[in-house]
Parts: sequence; structure tokens; C-alpha cells
Amino acid sequence: MEYEATAKYIRMSTRKVRLVADAIRGLSVDKAIIALKMMPKDAATPLLKLLLSAVANARKSVAEAGTLDIKQIEVMGGPSMKRFRAVSRGMAHSYKKRMTHARIVIVEKGAK
Repeated sequence: MEYEATAKYIRMSTRKVRLVADAIRGLSVDKAIIALKMMPKDAATPLLKLLLSAVANARKSVAEAGTLDIKQIEVMGGPSMKRFRAVSRGMAHSYKKRMTHARIVIVEKGAK
């Protein structure tokens, strides 16, 4: 059976989150949790919370955490906050503060 969790409006660019998601894609849940705790990237924290949420959803349906694998991780772009910085001669340079949506699907080991 498949279990999923979604995190929206993560205040980090999609590119940074995808880098961490690629590192844990296809791992078992136990190995992914260990890898995310040891990873020095800031994007590991929201993905760890997301993975633990998916495991909690699975435990609600009486699935063991040791028997779960990551089937799919989707990292999508979210909205951008448009901001500007004042520069010389009364001008402004604009920039975007990007956000990310992430979705994770985990399955029991025999159900791939």
C-alpha cells in the first residue's frame, strides 16, 4: 500500500531541495532518515520532517517503519515573493524569494 505526505511553501529554492531529494531517492526509509540527519544541507531538515510525516501516516495503517521504501519524491516550484533592493541613483534591483512544494510516496517493501 502507498502512503504519502506533502509539504507546501518550503522557504527554499527548488534547486536546493532537489539536490537533497536526489540523494535519498530510492532508499529505504531507515537509511533515508539516517542520511538526512547526517547531511550538512539546510534542505535536509524540511525533507526529514516530510519523511517522518509519511512514516507516521503509514504507522496509522499498521505498517512497520523498517518495511518501508521511498517510491517517489516530487519537488515542485511554488510561488515566489517578489522583493527589491534599493541601489544607487534612486533605482531598485528586483529579486525573487522562491518557495518549494514537495511530495513523498512510500510503499511497503513487497508492494513495489
